[in-house]
Amino acid sequence: MEFIAFIGIGITVLGGIGFLIAAFKESVWWLIACILISPISLLFLVLHWPEAKNPFFLQLVGLVVIFISAYFGAVVEI
Repeated sequence: MEFIAFIGIGITVLGGIGFLIAAFKESVWWLIACILISPISLLFLVLHWPEAKNPFFLQLVGLVVIFISAYFGAVVEI
């Protein structure tokens, strides 16, 4: 189950990189703000939904994979 968790982490990281690329395509200032100030990422997501929705959903898929692997890993160990 750890292997599946690592796959989920990789998917989440790819989504995060895609989100930063979307921010950079808008402006270097959006990129810097998203890296340094976390709540700005939510603001960017809301204001630039068409550009940021795919990386955002990719991050959510990665988190779901991580949670599923953690759940089934805990069930198997019991």
